[in-house]
Amino acid sequence: MENNENKYMTVAYELYVDRDGKETMVEKAPEEQPFQFVSGMGVTLELFEANVASLAKGDTFDFVIPMADAYGEIDPAHIIDLPKEIFEIDGKFDSERVFAGNIIPMLNSDGNHLNGTVVEVKADSVRMDFNHPYAGKDLHFVGTVTESRPATNEEIQAIINMFAGEGCGGGCDCCGGGCGDECGDHGHHHHDGCGGCGCHN
Repeated sequence: MENNENKYMTVAYELYVDRDGKETMVEKAPEEQPFQFVSGMGVTLELFEANVASLAKGDTFDFVIPMADAYGEIDPAHIIDLPKEIFEIDGKFDSERVFAGNIIPMLNSDGNHLNGTVVEVKADSVRMDFNHPYAGKDLHFVGTVTESRPATNEEIQAIINMFAGEGCGGGCDCCGGGCGDECGDHGHHHHDGCGGCGCHN
């Protein structure tokens, strides 16, 4: 009996957003390393899934997810200055990783993993933007479905385990790392696989 609720899908795609008035490709999942997900489990943006879940292997797609249905507006409250000491390793500022434009996995005061983009390194502080990198953007996806079949119980359980926090090997302390490599094919922006710690490659 086929499971119509949960389909295992892989998609190869290119993601475009507007940058300074020009549509620019910002992310790509090639056919050799496609984006993998199980439908009906909330692991992708709702409209992303709505546009591809009914497609068959070999079908192509080309659609836009409006900003309001993607990552919303940029929230100025999520752009903050943090003391430079937070970014020190053995008493030395981590200039190799903390530079404008880089995305750094961090922990907030509640112990939750989140990613921040370095806006500016100042004399005694670092301005960080904790908005999603694609906040304020419409998302234009173009691609092909490379696999579509009923998901197995094991694949469904793997997603459940990921949401339970077992999908990521830890090691995601502030400026600590290694998590991005362990996230494998879940390292895409459509969802916060592994709790969103360092999965933005």
